[in-house]
Amino acid sequence: MPCNFLVASWGGPGHLGPTLTAAQQLRAHGHGVRFIARADAREPVEAAGFGFATWQRQPRFSPIARSGAPLEHAYDDLLFGPAAARGVDTLDEIKRAPTDAVLTDSGLFGSVLAAEAARVPCALLSPTISLRPLPGIPPIGSGLGPPRTPAERVRVEAANSRFVAVMNNWLPMLNEARAHLQMAPCNHVLDLFDRPARLLIAMSAAFDFPADSLPGNIRYIGPLLDTSDWSRPWIFSWPHESDRPRALVSFSTTNQDQADALQRTISAIGQIKMDAVATLGPALKADSLHAPANVTLLASAPHDAVMKEISLVVTHGGHGTVSRALLHGLPLLVMPMGRDQNDIAARVEACGAGLTLAPTAAETEIGTAISRLIEEPQFRAAARRLGNITAAEIGKTRLVSELEQIADAVKP
Repeated sequence: MPCNFLVASWGGPGHLGPTLTAAQQLRAHGHGVRFIARADAREPVEAAGFGFATWQRQPRFSPIARSGAPLEHAYDDLLFGPAAARGVDTLDEIKRAPTDAVLTDSGLFGSVLAAEAARVPCALLSPTISLRPLPGIPPIGSGLGPPRTPAERVRVEAANSRFVAVMNNWLPMLNEARAHLQMAPCNHVLDLFDRPARLLIAMSAAFDFPADSLPGNIRYIGPLLDTSDWSRPWIFSWPHESDRPRALVSFSTTNQDQADALQRTISAIGQIKMDAVATLGPALKADSLHAPANVTLLASAPHDAVMKEISLVVTHGGHGTVSRALLHGLPLLVMPMGRDQNDIAARVEACGAGLTLAPTAAETEIGTAISRLIEEPQFRAAARRLGNITAAEIGKTRLVSELEQIADAVKP
C-alpha cells in the first residue's frame, strides 16, 4: 500500500544527495515523498519532482563549547542548538499533510523529536559512519582503526566513552527542545538514536569495522549514491595510448584548503607515465593551478563515467566518492582533510583497498603511493571484492523495505 514519507534533510554537501536518492527509491516503489530542509535545497529538491518546505523558526543557541574543538561546536551550532526550532517546524509539516513515517538525517535532532511527539514512525539516516557510537567501533571523528589487540580495544572503548560523555553535556539543551514539544525529558542523549524505529547506516557493512553488537534498530543498507547531475557531460579523449594507467583526482567540492594538496598531487602525477583528470568543483579555479601535460583540469565531470576508464582514484575521503570508487573496483589513495574523512581513510586501509597519506605529504610520497596502487595487484583485488558486495547491497534497495516495514506497522 502506498505511504506518504516526509524526508528531513540537512541539505548540505554529502547529505542532500543521499536523501534525494532515498526519495527516488521510495517514489519508484509507488510512495509519496516530500522534503523539509534548509532553503538552498529547494531548487534541487523541486527539480527532482518532490514537494518542499523549509525551516521557519530561528534557532536559539546557548553554546556550551569552550575548548574550541570542532565536534563540540558542531554540537552547539548544528545538532543540539537548532533542535527546538527544527522540531516545531517539522511537527507543523507533519500535521500539514498526511505523513505515515519520517526519514531524517541522523543529525537533525529536532526532526527526530517531532516524529516522536506526533507518534509517527521515524527512521534516522546516516549517510556515512554512524553518529551513534557502536560497541567495538571507534567513534566518528577519531580516525582510529579497528581494535585488533587488547590495548587497542581499551583505546576504542575509552574513545567511545569520552564521545558519549561529551555529547551528554548537551542533555539539558536536548530536554529543552523536548519541552518545546511538550514531551517528557530524556535520561540519556543516546535515547535520540535508540528510540526511533530504525537507524539506517548508508554504507556497506563489509566496509565498516565489525561491531561487538548492534542495537536492535540498526540496519546497514549500502551506500545511497546520487547521479551528480550538476556535472558537465563526459566527452574526453585521453592524450596517450590506452594501456597507460589513468587516475581521477577528486578532492572536496567545498573549500577545505585543498589547493596546495591538489597541486602537489598533480605535480607528482606529472613524474609518472600515466594520465589523469582532476575535477575541481566550485571551490577551485583551473588558473590557480599548474597542471603538467598528462593531467587535465576540469570544473566537473560525472564520476561514474570517468571511473569506467581509469585505474585508481585520489581523493580526500568523502564517503560518496570512496563508495563509488569501490563500486567500480578502483583502489584509492586517500588524503583526508577533516570531518569524517580520517575515519573513511582508516576503513580503506583496513580493508586493503588503498593507502592513506596526510594532506601535507610531499610530492615524492604521493608519487610513491600512486605507483604502489598501480603496480601492486592486491589493492585492486580488495577494491573489486568490496565493489561486488556493494553492488549487491545497492540492488536490494533495503532502505525501501525497512521504511515500508515501519510505516505498515502502525497502519490500521
